[in-house]
Amino acid sequence: MNKNEFLYPRSRYYGQVKPENLVFNANLQEFSQRVSIICNLQVSGKIPPEEAYQQTKTLWKQLKRSKKQLRLGENPFSENQSNSQ
Repeated sequence: MNKNEFLYPRSRYYGQVKPENLVFNANLQEFSQRVSIICNLQVSGKIPPEEAYQQTKTLWKQLKRSKKQLRLGENPFSENQSNSQ
């Protein structure tokens, strides 16, 4: 096992295999790892609580933006089908 695999482990994806789901899963795992590091830094006194909060908030906004850009949870054909019938 190399250093990166140890420091940044990736879990297998078990959901519906679509490119956007795989990308979001990778983003979600990165978010989780970074939040964990921020929490550990704050708990050990390396960064103040407000900085930990701001960093976590920034990461959350990035994850939300990623979800929106990938258009997860949208079904563009459901409205068209119901209107055409």
